[in-house]
Amino acid sequence: MLWTTIALASAVLWLALLLGRGGFWRAAEHDSARQPAPDAASLPPVTAIIPARNEAETIAASLGSLIAQRYPGELHVIVVNDRSDDQTAAIARKTAEASTARHRVTVLEGEPLPRGWAGKLWAMQQGVEHARVAERTPQFLFFTDADIVHAEDTLAVLVERSIAGKYVLTSLMAKLRCISPAERLLVPAFVFIFQMLSPFRWVQRKNRATAAAAGGCMLVRYDALEAAGGLQALRSALIDDCALARELKRVGPIWLGLTERVHSLRAYRTLADIRRMVARSAYAQLRFSPTLLAFTIFAMLLMYAAPPVIVMLVAGPAKLPALAAWILMSALMQPTLRFYGVSPFYGAALPVIGMLYLLFTISSAYEHLRGRGAAWKGRTYNAAGSWSKDCQP
Repeated sequence: MLWTTIALASAVLWLALLLGRGGFWRAAEHDSARQPAPDAASLPPVTAIIPARNEAETIAASLGSLIAQRYPGELHVIVVNDRSDDQTAAIARKTAEASTARHRVTVLEGEPLPRGWAGKLWAMQQGVEHARVAERTPQFLFFTDADIVHAEDTLAVLVERSIAGKYVLTSLMAKLRCISPAERLLVPAFVFIFQMLSPFRWVQRKNRATAAAAGGCMLVRYDALEAAGGLQALRSALIDDCALARELKRVGPIWLGLTERVHSLRAYRTLADIRRMVARSAYAQLRFSPTLLAFTIFAMLLMYAAPPVIVMLVAGPAKLPALAAWILMSALMQPTLRFYGVSPFYGAALPVIGMLYLLFTISSAYEHLRGRGAAWKGRTYNAAGSWSKDCQP
């Protein structure tokens, strides 16, 4: 009876996700449909801001893709060198100087990180401050990352959608690299789970509190950011993109979708690389709460581990609902697998993938208890988001 109850509970949970979670699994919210293009002469000025810390390998491609934007309006690009100890700034300057659009690119040397600020947000803030004192204040700020490359029409597509929908935030989730065995196993599931936690359809609805964004590609109305209190209002946030989305959704509507136009160059060649990526923010996502961690462990064991264990090891009537749950989770994964060009058979491996992500989450909590907190690129943050000089990377 116990195993049957567990199997039924798992099957009901996956059925509820199928029917009642905004159809997140369809991966249907994307930028494939262009909005009606406004008059090119009226396209508003945009300032793109790239916070960059130790990104020597990717900054040239990322900055180059912004310089190459086919945007009829005024575009300025600010690279904020966030105290890098590699050649990030030098490569950015060389890339700008080699372009005919070098007059539109500024490379700033970042100031030391103040206590109470997360590093990326502090770099973004310096970019905003520089844009504010420019001759013409931009109508839009385009936040992107130094490991992101854009198609030539990315900015035009974002601006057109923002104007047509009157969005205060328009974000595209960059297509992550999916080449190595570890990436092919875990990257589609990362996107699948992200959509499950924050269904994009709900993000777009004004009557829903759900808010999310993808930090690699965010177009923000300048006046909306000011109305929300600026980046200072979320200066200690470790998951800066979703924190920004929450603040801006209080001001106006936001939009988030998948895309083929924006790609991440960040390579995750091993399981350990992906574990570090997830662990740096997983416990922060749970608000550093042992109670939420315990609930997450229980829920993920019920959703992912229970169905295959029951199917393979338990005899009796529990097998049928357990098998139904396993089939359901595999089926819901298929649209995301197709989007990433990965074999549909990876859907059947979702129980194993789910357990790996659970281990990464537990690892995140363990690192926090050890005092290492959210460590990234030589900085470690505590539960309040403050940078600790005493913690070593």
